[in-house]
Amino acid sequence: MDQQFLISLAIILASFGLYIGIAIYNTAKSTSDFYVSGRNVSPVWNGMAIGADWMSAASFIGMAGTIMLLGYDGLAYIMGWTGGYLLLTFLLAPQLRKYGRYTVPEFLGDRYNSDKARLLGAIITIIICFVYSIGQLSGSGVVIGRLLEVDSKIGTLIGVVLIAFYATMGGMKGITWTQVAQYIVLIIAYLIPVIFMSLQLTGNPIPWLSYGQIVGEFKELDAQLGISEYFAPFANGSKAQFLALLFTLMAGTAGLPHVIVRFYTVPTMKAARWSGAWALLFIALLYLSAPAYAAFSRFILMTEVVGQKLSDLPAWTASWIETGKLQLADGNGDGILQWSELVISNDIVVMATPEIANLGMFVIGLVAAGAMAAALSTAGGLMITISSALAHDIYFRTINPNASEKKRLNVGRWSILLATLIAGLVALNPPGVITQIVAWAFALASGTFFPALLLGVWWKRSNAQGVIAGLLVGLAVTLGYILAAKYGGFSIAGIIDTGAGIFGAAAGILANILVSLATEAPSQKQQEEVLDMRYPEQMTYKNGEVWMDEGHEAKIG
Repeated sequence: MDQQFLISLAIILASFGLYIGIAIYNTAKSTSDFYVSGRNVSPVWNGMAIGADWMSAASFIGMAGTIMLLGYDGLAYIMGWTGGYLLLTFLLAPQLRKYGRYTVPEFLGDRYNSDKARLLGAIITIIICFVYSIGQLSGSGVVIGRLLEVDSKIGTLIGVVLIAFYATMGGMKGITWTQVAQYIVLIIAYLIPVIFMSLQLTGNPIPWLSYGQIVGEFKELDAQLGISEYFAPFANGSKAQFLALLFTLMAGTAGLPHVIVRFYTVPTMKAARWSGAWALLFIALLYLSAPAYAAFSRFILMTEVVGQKLSDLPAWTASWIETGKLQLADGNGDGILQWSELVISNDIVVMATPEIANLGMFVIGLVAAGAMAAALSTAGGLMITISSALAHDIYFRTINPNASEKKRLNVGRWSILLATLIAGLVALNPPGVITQIVAWAFALASGTFFPALLLGVWWKRSNAQGVIAGLLVGLAVTLGYILAAKYGGFSIAGIIDTGAGIFGAAAGILANILVSLATEAPSQKQQEEVLDMRYPEQMTYKNGEVWMDEGHEAKIG
Protein backbone atom coordinates (compact mmCIF):
# COMPACT_ATOMS: atom_id res chain seq x y z
CA MET A 1 0.00 0.00 0.00
CA ASP A 2 1.32 3.47 -0.84
CA GLN A 3 1.62 6.31 1.63
CA GLN A 4 -1.18 8.33 -0.02
CA PHE A 5 -3.62 5.45 0.39
CA LEU A 6 -2.78 5.03 4.08
CA ILE A 7 -3.10 8.75 4.87
CA SER A 8 -6.43 9.05 3.04
CA LEU A 9 -7.74 5.88 4.66
CA ALA A 10 -6.74 7.10 8.14
CA ILE A 11 -8.55 10.44 7.64
CA ILE A 12 -11.68 8.73 6.27
CA LEU A 13 -11.78 6.13 9.07
CA ALA A 14 -11.28 8.85 11.72
CA SER A 15 -14.23 10.80 10.32
CA PHE A 16 -16.36 7.62 10.13
CA GLY A 17 -15.51 6.88 13.76
CA LEU A 18 -16.57 10.41 14.72
CA TYR A 19 -19.96 10.09 12.99
CA ILE A 20 -20.69 6.67 14.48
CA GLY A 21 -19.63 7.84 17.95
CA ILE A 22 -21.96 10.86 17.73
CA ALA A 23 -24.85 8.64 16.60
CA ILE A 24 -24.34 6.22 19.48
CA TYR A 25 -24.04 9.07 22.02
CA ASN A 26 -27.25 10.68 20.70
CA THR A 27 -29.35 7.55 20.28
CA ALA A 28 -33.03 8.53 19.94
CA LYS A 29 -35.10 7.41 22.92
CA SER A 30 -38.47 8.88 21.89
CA THR A 31 -40.37 9.58 18.67
CA SER A 32 -39.80 13.31 19.19
CA ASP A 33 -36.03 12.66 19.32
CA PHE A 34 -36.25 10.36 16.30
CA TYR A 35 -38.24 12.70 14.03
CA VAL A 36 -37.51 16.30 15.19
CA SER A 37 -34.55 15.98 17.60
CA GLY A 38 -36.72 16.92 20.58
CA ARG A 39 -37.38 20.39 19.05
CA ASN A 40 -34.54 21.90 21.10
CA VAL A 41 -31.75 22.56 18.56
CA SER A 42 -30.40 26.14 18.63
CA PRO A 43 -30.55 28.23 15.40
CA VAL A 44 -26.74 28.29 14.93
CA TRP A 45 -26.31 24.52 15.23
CA ASN A 46 -29.45 23.94 13.18
CA GLY A 47 -28.16 26.31 10.50
CA MET A 48 -24.95 24.29 10.36
CA ALA A 49 -26.90 21.03 10.16
CA ILE A 50 -29.09 22.52 7.38
CA GLY A 51 -25.89 23.51 5.56
CA ALA A 52 -24.59 19.93 5.72
CA ASP A 53 -28.01 18.49 4.83
CA TRP A 54 -28.16 20.89 1.90
CA MET A 55 -24.58 20.68 0.61
CA SER A 56 -24.88 17.24 -0.82
CA ALA A 57 -22.55 15.32 -3.07
CA ALA A 58 -24.03 17.39 -5.91
CA SER A 59 -22.80 20.61 -4.28
CA PHE A 60 -19.46 19.34 -3.00
CA ILE A 61 -18.49 16.97 -5.80
CA GLY A 62 -20.50 18.19 -8.78
CA MET A 63 -21.01 21.96 -8.45
CA ALA A 64 -17.52 23.21 -9.37
CA GLY A 65 -17.23 20.62 -12.14
CA THR A 66 -20.58 21.65 -13.59
CA ILE A 67 -19.52 25.31 -13.64
CA MET A 68 -16.12 24.38 -15.10
CA LEU A 69 -17.70 22.48 -17.98
CA LEU A 70 -20.74 24.71 -18.59
CA GLY A 71 -19.23 28.12 -17.80
CA TYR A 72 -21.89 30.83 -17.57
CA ASP A 73 -24.73 28.32 -17.92
CA GLY A 74 -23.56 26.53 -14.77
CA LEU A 75 -24.34 29.62 -12.67
CA ALA A 76 -28.04 28.67 -12.76
CA TYR A 77 -27.24 26.01 -10.13
CA ILE A 78 -25.68 28.50 -7.71
CA MET A 79 -28.36 31.16 -8.22
CA GLY A 80 -31.24 28.69 -8.02
CA TRP A 81 -30.09 26.74 -4.99
CA THR A 82 -29.18 29.87 -3.03
CA GLY A 83 -32.27 31.84 -4.02
CA GLY A 84 -34.46 28.93 -3.02
CA TYR A 85 -33.35 29.30 0.58
CA LEU A 86 -34.62 32.88 0.63
CA LEU A 87 -38.01 31.63 -0.61
CA LEU A 88 -38.09 28.92 2.04
CA THR A 89 -36.88 31.14 4.91
CA PHE A 90 -39.34 33.96 4.29
CA LEU A 91 -42.34 32.29 2.66
CA LEU A 92 -42.72 28.90 4.34
CA ALA A 93 -40.36 27.79 7.12
CA PRO A 94 -41.54 30.00 10.04
CA GLN A 95 -45.21 29.40 9.23
CA LEU A 96 -44.74 25.63 8.98
CA ARG A 97 -42.84 25.64 12.29
CA LYS A 98 -45.66 27.49 14.02
CA TYR A 99 -48.13 24.87 12.78
CA GLY A 100 -46.00 22.42 14.75
CA ARG A 101 -46.13 19.07 12.95
CA TYR A 102 -43.39 16.46 12.40
CA THR A 103 -43.43 16.14 8.60
CA VAL A 104 -44.67 17.80 5.39
CA PRO A 105 -47.30 15.06 4.75
CA GLU A 106 -48.59 15.54 8.31
CA PHE A 107 -48.94 19.28 7.66
CA LEU A 108 -50.91 18.56 4.48
CA GLY A 109 -53.15 16.03 6.24
CA ASP A 110 -53.97 18.33 9.16
CA ARG A 111 -54.09 21.64 7.23
CA TYR A 112 -56.59 20.17 4.76
CA ASN A 113 -58.20 17.72 7.23
CA SER A 114 -57.61 14.94 4.71
CA ASP A 115 -56.12 11.47 5.18
CA LYS A 116 -55.83 11.17 1.39
CA ALA A 117 -53.70 14.33 1.20
CA ARG A 118 -51.46 12.98 3.99
CA LEU A 119 -51.04 9.60 2.28
CA LEU A 120 -50.37 11.17 -1.11
CA GLY A 121 -47.87 13.54 0.51
CA ALA A 122 -46.07 10.59 2.12
CA ILE A 123 -45.83 8.74 -1.21
CA ILE A 124 -44.45 11.85 -2.97
CA THR A 125 -41.98 12.40 -0.11
CA ILE A 126 -40.66 8.88 -0.62
CA ILE A 127 -40.35 9.39 -4.40
CA ILE A 128 -38.47 12.72 -4.08
CA CYS A 129 -36.13 11.55 -1.32
CA PHE A 130 -35.49 8.25 -3.07
CA VAL A 131 -34.44 9.97 -6.33
CA TYR A 132 -32.27 12.43 -4.38
CA SER A 133 -30.62 9.68 -2.33
CA ILE A 134 -29.55 7.81 -5.48
CA GLY A 135 -27.35 10.80 -6.36
CA GLN A 136 -25.84 10.90 -2.87
CA LEU A 137 -25.05 7.19 -2.70
CA SER A 138 -23.63 7.32 -6.22
CA GLY A 139 -21.38 10.19 -5.05
CA SER A 140 -20.18 8.25 -2.03
CA GLY A 141 -19.34 5.38 -4.40
CA VAL A 142 -17.12 7.67 -6.53
CA VAL A 143 -15.22 8.84 -3.43
CA ILE A 144 -14.80 5.47 -1.71
CA GLY A 145 -14.02 3.73 -5.01
CA ARG A 146 -11.19 6.17 -5.78
CA LEU A 147 -9.87 6.08 -2.23
CA LEU A 148 -9.80 2.29 -1.83
CA GLU A 149 -8.94 1.77 -5.51
CA VAL A 150 -11.97 -0.45 -5.97
CA ASP A 151 -14.96 -0.29 -8.32
CA SER A 152 -17.33 2.58 -7.46
CA LYS A 153 -20.15 0.03 -7.03
CA ILE A 154 -18.30 -1.50 -4.05
CA GLY A 155 -17.75 2.02 -2.74
CA THR A 156 -21.50 2.66 -2.93
CA LEU A 157 -22.25 -0.48 -0.90
CA ILE A 158 -19.76 0.60 1.81
CA GLY A 159 -21.54 3.98 2.01
CA VAL A 160 -24.91 2.23 2.30
CA VAL A 161 -23.74 0.17 5.30
CA LEU A 162 -22.41 3.28 7.10
CA ILE A 163 -25.54 5.38 6.54
CA ALA A 164 -27.84 2.53 7.49
CA PHE A 165 -25.99 2.18 10.81
CA TYR A 166 -25.83 5.75 12.07
CA ALA A 167 -29.20 6.89 10.70
CA THR A 168 -30.94 3.86 12.21
CA MET A 169 -29.27 4.39 15.58
CA GLY A 170 -29.70 8.11 16.14
CA GLY A 171 -32.74 9.15 14.12
CA MET A 172 -33.03 12.93 13.65
CA LYS A 173 -31.29 13.59 16.98
CA GLY A 174 -28.20 11.63 15.99
CA ILE A 175 -28.29 12.92 12.41
CA THR A 176 -28.50 16.56 13.55
CA TRP A 177 -25.26 16.40 15.53
CA THR A 178 -23.62 14.14 12.96
CA GLN A 179 -24.44 16.77 10.32
CA VAL A 180 -22.88 19.53 12.44
CA ALA A 181 -19.64 17.51 12.51
CA GLN A 182 -19.96 16.72 8.80
CA TYR A 183 -20.41 20.40 7.93
CA ILE A 184 -17.19 21.30 9.74
CA VAL A 185 -15.32 18.50 7.95
CA LEU A 186 -16.71 19.29 4.50
CA ILE A 187 -16.24 23.08 4.60
CA ILE A 188 -12.63 22.78 5.80
CA ALA A 189 -12.02 20.16 3.09
CA TYR A 190 -13.55 22.42 0.43
CA LEU A 191 -11.82 25.67 1.40
CA ILE A 192 -8.25 24.46 1.96
CA PRO A 193 -7.62 23.34 -1.67
CA VAL A 194 -9.19 26.44 -3.22
CA ILE A 195 -7.18 28.73 -0.89
CA PHE A 196 -3.94 26.91 -1.76
CA MET A 197 -4.73 26.99 -5.49
CA SER A 198 -5.39 30.72 -5.24
CA LEU A 199 -2.03 31.19 -3.52
CA GLN A 200 -0.25 29.07 -6.14
CA LEU A 201 -1.76 30.75 -9.19
CA THR A 202 -2.20 34.38 -8.07
CA GLY A 203 -0.16 34.84 -4.89
CA ASN A 204 -3.38 35.87 -3.12
CA PRO A 205 -4.83 33.46 -0.51
CA ILE A 206 -8.38 34.87 -0.83
CA PRO A 207 -9.91 32.96 -3.78
CA TRP A 208 -13.13 35.00 -3.87
CA LEU A 209 -11.10 38.09 -4.73
CA SER A 210 -8.34 36.54 -6.83
CA TYR A 211 -10.09 34.25 -9.29
CA GLY A 212 -11.18 37.20 -11.44
CA GLN A 213 -7.53 37.51 -12.46
CA ILE A 214 -7.58 33.93 -13.78
CA VAL A 215 -10.95 34.40 -15.49
CA GLY A 216 -9.46 37.38 -17.32
CA GLU A 217 -6.96 35.07 -19.00
CA PHE A 218 -9.58 32.62 -20.30
CA LYS A 219 -10.55 34.68 -23.36
CA GLU A 220 -7.03 34.40 -24.77
CA LEU A 221 -6.67 30.73 -23.79
CA ASP A 222 -10.05 29.85 -25.31
CA ALA A 223 -9.03 31.54 -28.56
CA GLN A 224 -5.70 29.69 -28.62
CA LEU A 225 -7.42 26.32 -28.16
CA GLY A 226 -10.22 27.15 -30.59
CA ILE A 227 -13.06 26.56 -28.12
CA SER A 228 -16.12 28.61 -27.19
CA GLU A 229 -15.69 31.40 -24.67
CA TYR A 230 -16.00 30.32 -21.02
CA PHE A 231 -18.39 33.16 -20.21
CA ALA A 232 -20.42 33.10 -23.42
CA PRO A 233 -24.02 32.94 -22.13
CA PHE A 234 -26.30 30.09 -23.21
CA ALA A 235 -23.56 28.31 -25.16
CA ASN A 236 -24.69 24.97 -23.71
CA GLY A 237 -28.43 25.55 -23.78
CA SER A 238 -31.16 28.09 -24.45
CA LYS A 239 -32.04 31.10 -22.32
CA ALA A 240 -35.38 29.41 -21.61
CA GLN A 241 -33.56 26.35 -20.20
CA PHE A 242 -31.40 28.59 -17.99
CA LEU A 243 -34.46 30.34 -16.54
CA ALA A 244 -36.45 27.10 -16.22
CA LEU A 245 -33.58 25.42 -14.36
CA LEU A 246 -33.22 28.51 -12.15
CA PHE A 247 -36.92 28.38 -11.21
CA THR A 248 -36.92 24.60 -10.76
CA LEU A 249 -34.03 24.73 -8.29
CA MET A 250 -35.50 27.69 -6.36
CA ALA A 251 -39.01 26.27 -6.06
CA GLY A 252 -37.62 22.77 -5.47
CA THR A 253 -35.51 24.04 -2.57
CA ALA A 254 -38.60 25.55 -0.97
CA GLY A 255 -40.45 22.24 -1.38
CA LEU A 256 -37.83 19.65 -0.40
CA PRO A 257 -39.25 17.62 2.50
CA HIS A 258 -35.86 16.67 4.03
CA VAL A 259 -34.85 20.36 4.21
CA ILE A 260 -38.21 21.58 5.56
CA VAL A 261 -38.18 19.03 8.39
CA ARG A 262 -34.97 20.64 9.73
CA PHE A 263 -37.02 23.74 10.59
CA TYR A 264 -39.23 21.56 12.84
CA THR A 265 -36.24 20.79 15.11
CA VAL A 266 -36.00 24.31 16.59
CA PRO A 267 -38.13 25.47 19.55
CA THR A 268 -39.83 28.55 18.05
CA MET A 269 -40.97 30.34 14.90
CA LYS A 270 -38.29 33.01 15.44
CA ALA A 271 -35.62 30.30 15.75
CA ALA A 272 -36.80 28.86 12.41
CA ARG A 273 -36.14 32.23 10.74
CA TRP A 274 -32.70 32.53 12.33
CA SER A 275 -31.90 28.95 11.31
CA GLY A 276 -32.50 29.98 7.71
CA ALA A 277 -30.25 33.03 8.09
CA TRP A 278 -27.39 30.99 9.62
CA ALA A 279 -27.84 28.29 6.99
CA LEU A 280 -27.44 30.88 4.21
CA LEU A 281 -24.17 32.07 5.74
CA PHE A 282 -22.78 28.54 6.06
CA ILE A 283 -23.95 27.59 2.55
CA ALA A 284 -22.48 30.77 1.03
CA LEU A 285 -18.98 29.73 2.13
CA LEU A 286 -19.13 26.82 -0.30
CA TYR A 287 -21.28 28.36 -3.02
CA LEU A 288 -19.12 31.47 -3.36
CA SER A 289 -16.05 29.22 -3.57
CA ALA A 290 -17.37 26.93 -6.33
CA PRO A 291 -16.83 29.40 -9.23
CA ALA A 292 -13.25 29.99 -8.01
CA TYR A 293 -12.68 26.23 -7.80
CA ALA A 294 -13.99 25.85 -11.36
CA ALA A 295 -11.82 28.67 -12.74
CA PHE A 296 -8.62 27.45 -11.07
CA SER A 297 -9.15 23.81 -12.13
CA ARG A 298 -9.94 24.78 -15.72
CA PHE A 299 -6.88 27.03 -15.88
CA ILE A 300 -4.54 24.28 -14.62
CA LEU A 301 -6.00 21.74 -17.08
CA MET A 302 -5.65 24.18 -19.98
CA THR A 303 -2.08 25.21 -19.19
CA GLU A 304 -0.52 22.09 -17.69
CA VAL A 305 -2.37 19.10 -19.19
CA VAL A 306 -3.76 20.12 -22.58
CA GLY A 307 -0.97 20.44 -25.15
CA GLN A 308 1.22 17.84 -23.45
CA LYS A 309 2.37 14.58 -25.02
CA LEU A 310 0.10 11.70 -24.05
CA SER A 311 3.18 9.81 -22.88
CA ASP A 312 4.20 12.67 -20.54
CA LEU A 313 0.90 13.31 -18.76
CA PRO A 314 0.91 13.72 -14.95
CA ALA A 315 0.63 10.56 -12.84
CA TRP A 316 -2.78 11.52 -11.46
CA THR A 317 -4.43 10.98 -14.86
CA ALA A 318 -3.73 7.23 -14.80
CA SER A 319 -5.58 6.63 -11.51
CA TRP A 320 -8.65 8.58 -12.64
CA ILE A 321 -8.75 6.85 -16.04
CA GLU A 322 -9.13 3.58 -14.13
CA THR A 323 -12.32 4.87 -12.48
CA GLY A 324 -13.87 5.53 -15.91
CA LYS A 325 -14.51 9.18 -14.98
CA LEU A 326 -11.63 10.50 -17.14
CA GLN A 327 -11.11 9.61 -20.78
CA LEU A 328 -8.23 10.65 -23.02
CA ALA A 329 -8.05 10.03 -26.77
CA ASP A 330 -5.61 10.91 -29.52
CA GLY A 331 -8.17 11.67 -32.19
CA ASN A 332 -5.80 13.18 -34.76
CA GLY A 333 -2.92 10.79 -34.03
CA ASP A 334 -0.36 13.51 -33.26
CA GLY A 335 0.43 12.20 -29.77
CA ILE A 336 -0.53 15.58 -28.23
CA LEU A 337 -3.59 15.93 -25.98
CA GLN A 338 -6.08 18.50 -27.29
CA TRP A 339 -8.89 20.07 -25.20
CA SER A 340 -11.47 18.28 -27.35
CA GLU A 341 -9.72 14.96 -26.65
CA LEU A 342 -10.07 15.37 -22.90
CA VAL A 343 -13.37 14.04 -21.49
CA ILE A 344 -13.62 14.71 -17.75
CA SER A 345 -16.75 13.98 -15.71
CA ASN A 346 -17.98 16.94 -13.71
CA ASP A 347 -18.29 14.53 -10.77
CA ILE A 348 -14.51 14.26 -10.33
CA VAL A 349 -13.27 17.86 -10.72
CA VAL A 350 -13.21 18.65 -7.00
CA MET A 351 -11.93 15.19 -6.09
CA ALA A 352 -9.10 15.34 -8.63
CA THR A 353 -8.10 18.98 -8.09
CA PRO A 354 -5.74 18.38 -5.12
CA GLU A 355 -3.85 15.90 -7.31
CA ILE A 356 -4.03 18.16 -10.38
CA ALA A 357 -2.61 21.08 -8.36
CA ASN A 358 -0.14 18.84 -6.50
CA LEU A 359 -1.38 19.98 -3.08
CA GLY A 360 0.00 17.05 -1.12
CA MET A 361 -1.21 13.79 0.36
CA PHE A 362 -2.95 15.21 3.42
CA VAL A 363 -5.13 17.56 1.35
CA ILE A 364 -6.11 14.73 -1.01
CA GLY A 365 -7.25 12.66 1.98
CA LEU A 366 -9.03 15.64 3.53
CA VAL A 367 -11.01 16.31 0.34
CA ALA A 368 -12.03 12.65 0.20
CA ALA A 369 -13.28 12.92 3.80
CA GLY A 370 -15.14 16.16 2.96
CA ALA A 371 -16.82 14.61 -0.08
CA MET A 372 -17.89 11.64 2.03
CA ALA A 373 -19.24 14.01 4.69
CA ALA A 374 -21.28 15.85 2.04
CA ALA A 375 -22.74 12.67 0.56
CA LEU A 376 -23.44 11.00 3.92
CA SER A 377 -24.95 14.08 5.61
CA THR A 378 -27.57 14.55 2.91
CA ALA A 379 -28.21 10.82 2.51
CA GLY A 380 -28.78 10.53 6.27
CA GLY A 381 -31.32 13.37 6.20
CA LEU A 382 -33.09 11.82 3.22
CA MET A 383 -33.32 8.42 4.88
CA ILE A 384 -34.84 9.85 8.08
CA THR A 385 -37.38 11.71 5.93
CA ILE A 386 -38.33 8.53 4.05
CA SER A 387 -38.59 6.79 7.42
CA SER A 388 -40.86 9.56 8.74
CA ALA A 389 -43.15 9.19 5.74
CA LEU A 390 -43.35 5.41 6.10
CA ALA A 391 -43.41 5.02 9.89
CA HIS A 392 -45.18 8.22 11.01
CA ASP A 393 -47.43 9.34 8.15
CA ILE A 394 -48.38 5.95 6.69
CA TYR A 395 -48.00 3.44 9.56
CA PHE A 396 -48.91 5.55 12.63
CA ARG A 397 -51.26 8.20 11.21
CA THR A 398 -53.03 5.89 8.71
CA ILE A 399 -52.60 2.16 9.50
CA ASN A 400 -52.13 1.85 13.28
CA PRO A 401 -52.93 5.05 15.25
CA ASN A 402 -52.73 3.10 18.55
CA ALA A 403 -49.13 1.93 18.03
CA SER A 404 -46.90 2.30 21.09
CA GLU A 405 -43.88 4.61 21.02
CA LYS A 406 -41.52 1.62 21.06
CA LYS A 407 -43.30 0.05 18.10
CA ARG A 408 -43.18 3.33 16.16
CA LEU A 409 -39.43 3.67 16.81
CA ASN A 410 -38.84 0.10 15.60
CA VAL A 411 -40.87 0.68 12.43
CA GLY A 412 -38.93 3.91 11.85
CA ARG A 413 -35.56 2.15 12.19
CA TRP A 414 -36.52 -0.73 9.91
CA SER A 415 -37.84 1.80 7.37
CA ILE A 416 -34.44 3.53 7.24
CA LEU A 417 -32.65 0.22 6.81
CA LEU A 418 -34.92 -0.92 3.98
CA ALA A 419 -34.91 2.46 2.18
CA THR A 420 -31.10 2.72 2.34
CA LEU A 421 -30.61 -0.75 0.91
CA ILE A 422 -33.04 -0.22 -1.99
CA ALA A 423 -31.61 3.21 -2.86
CA GLY A 424 -28.09 1.75 -2.69
CA LEU A 425 -28.99 -1.00 -5.18
CA VAL A 426 -30.38 1.55 -7.67
CA ALA A 427 -27.30 3.78 -7.15
CA LEU A 428 -25.05 0.93 -8.34
CA ASN A 429 -26.11 1.88 -11.88
CA PRO A 430 -27.33 5.52 -11.65
CA PRO A 431 -29.46 6.87 -14.54
CA GLY A 432 -27.39 10.08 -14.86
CA VAL A 433 -24.59 12.20 -13.36
CA ILE A 434 -25.03 13.39 -9.78
CA THR A 435 -26.14 16.97 -10.53
CA GLN A 436 -28.69 15.72 -13.11
CA ILE A 437 -30.24 13.17 -10.72
CA VAL A 438 -30.45 15.80 -7.98
CA ALA A 439 -32.06 18.27 -10.41
CA TRP A 440 -34.81 15.68 -11.08
CA ALA A 441 -35.54 15.53 -7.33
CA PHE A 442 -35.81 19.34 -7.26
CA ALA A 443 -38.11 19.29 -10.30
CA LEU A 444 -40.42 16.80 -8.55
CA ALA A 445 -40.45 18.92 -5.37
CA SER A 446 -41.18 22.12 -7.30
CA GLY A 447 -44.04 20.47 -9.17
CA THR A 448 -45.69 18.92 -6.10
CA PHE A 449 -44.86 20.28 -2.63
CA PHE A 450 -44.02 23.86 -3.59
CA PRO A 451 -47.54 24.62 -4.94
CA ALA A 452 -49.18 22.64 -2.09
CA LEU A 453 -47.23 24.45 0.65
CA LEU A 454 -47.35 27.89 -0.98
CA LEU A 455 -51.12 27.81 -1.36
CA GLY A 456 -51.56 25.91 1.91
CA VAL A 457 -49.92 28.73 3.85
CA TRP A 458 -50.92 31.81 1.85
CA TRP A 459 -54.36 31.00 0.35
CA LYS A 460 -56.99 30.03 2.91
CA ARG A 461 -59.49 29.05 0.17
CA SER A 462 -57.33 26.10 -0.95
CA ASN A 463 -59.11 22.87 0.07
CA ALA A 464 -58.46 19.13 0.24
CA GLN A 465 -59.76 18.38 -3.27
CA GLY A 466 -57.62 21.22 -4.64
CA VAL A 467 -54.38 20.11 -2.99
CA ILE A 468 -54.89 16.47 -4.05
CA ALA A 469 -55.54 17.57 -7.65
CA GLY A 470 -52.50 19.89 -7.54
CA LEU A 471 -50.20 17.17 -6.20
CA LEU A 472 -51.34 14.58 -8.75
CA VAL A 473 -51.27 16.93 -11.75
CA GLY A 474 -47.92 18.47 -10.72
CA LEU A 475 -46.37 15.02 -10.23
CA ALA A 476 -47.71 13.70 -13.54
CA VAL A 477 -46.61 16.74 -15.57
CA THR A 478 -43.13 16.89 -14.00
CA LEU A 479 -42.45 13.16 -14.23
CA GLY A 480 -43.88 12.99 -17.73
CA TYR A 481 -41.71 15.87 -18.94
CA ILE A 482 -38.54 14.42 -17.38
CA LEU A 483 -39.11 11.04 -19.07
CA ALA A 484 -40.12 12.56 -22.42
CA ALA A 485 -37.14 14.95 -22.46
CA LYS A 486 -34.59 12.43 -21.18
CA TYR A 487 -35.58 9.41 -23.26
CA GLY A 488 -37.77 10.80 -26.04
CA GLY A 489 -35.88 13.93 -27.08
CA PHE A 490 -38.97 16.07 -26.37
CA SER A 491 -38.57 19.73 -25.38
CA ILE A 492 -40.51 23.00 -25.26
CA ALA A 493 -38.45 26.12 -26.10
CA GLY A 494 -35.25 24.13 -25.59
CA ILE A 495 -36.09 23.25 -21.94
CA ILE A 496 -34.61 19.84 -21.11
CA ASP A 497 -35.35 17.36 -18.28
CA THR A 498 -33.61 19.37 -15.53
CA GLY A 499 -35.98 22.32 -16.08
CA ALA A 500 -39.17 20.25 -15.89
CA GLY A 501 -40.19 21.77 -12.55
CA ILE A 502 -41.40 25.01 -14.15
CA PHE A 503 -44.15 23.12 -16.00
CA GLY A 504 -44.99 20.97 -12.97
CA ALA A 505 -45.28 23.98 -10.64
CA ALA A 506 -47.48 25.93 -13.07
CA ALA A 507 -49.74 22.91 -13.60
CA GLY A 508 -49.88 22.13 -9.86
CA ILE A 509 -50.79 25.70 -8.86
CA LEU A 510 -53.41 25.98 -11.62
CA ALA A 511 -55.01 22.62 -10.76
CA ASN A 512 -55.12 23.48 -7.04
CA ILE A 513 -56.77 26.87 -7.66
CA LEU A 514 -59.33 25.65 -10.24
CA VAL A 515 -60.43 22.57 -8.26
CA SER A 516 -60.55 24.51 -4.96
CA LEU A 517 -62.77 27.20 -6.51
CA ALA A 518 -65.00 24.56 -8.12
CA THR A 519 -65.58 22.72 -4.81
CA GLU A 520 -66.75 23.62 -1.31
CA ALA A 521 -64.62 26.06 0.68
CA PRO A 522 -62.73 24.81 3.76
CA SER A 523 -64.44 25.18 7.13
CA GLN A 524 -64.15 28.45 9.06
CA LYS A 525 -61.91 26.67 11.60
CA GLN A 526 -59.48 25.55 8.87
CA GLN A 527 -59.36 29.02 7.36
CA GLU A 528 -58.62 30.57 10.76
CA GLU A 529 -55.80 28.06 11.29
CA VAL A 530 -54.26 29.22 8.00
CA LEU A 531 -54.43 32.87 9.06
CA ASP A 532 -53.04 31.99 12.50
CA MET A 533 -49.88 30.50 10.91
CA ARG A 534 -48.89 33.89 9.56
CA TYR A 535 -48.76 35.70 12.89
CA PRO A 536 -45.83 35.67 15.36
CA GLU A 537 -46.02 33.06 18.10
CA GLN A 538 -47.21 35.49 20.78
CA MET A 539 -50.32 36.12 18.68
CA THR A 540 -53.26 33.81 17.90
CA TYR A 541 -55.90 34.43 15.24
CA LYS A 542 -59.41 33.51 16.36
CA ASN A 543 -62.92 34.64 15.39
CA GLY A 544 -61.64 37.51 13.25
CA GLU A 545 -59.43 38.88 16.04
CA VAL A 546 -55.77 38.68 16.99
CA TRP A 547 -55.31 37.52 20.58
CA MET A 548 -52.07 38.55 22.26
CA ASP A 549 -50.35 36.22 24.73
CA GLU A 550 -50.89 38.82 27.51
CA GLY A 551 -54.61 38.31 27.11
CA HIS A 552 -55.26 41.51 25.08
CA GLU A 553 -57.13 41.39 21.84
CA ALA A 554 -57.25 43.60 18.77
CA LYS A 555 -59.92 43.57 16.10
CA ILE A 556 -58.71 43.05 12.51
CA GLY A 557 -60.27 45.02 9.68
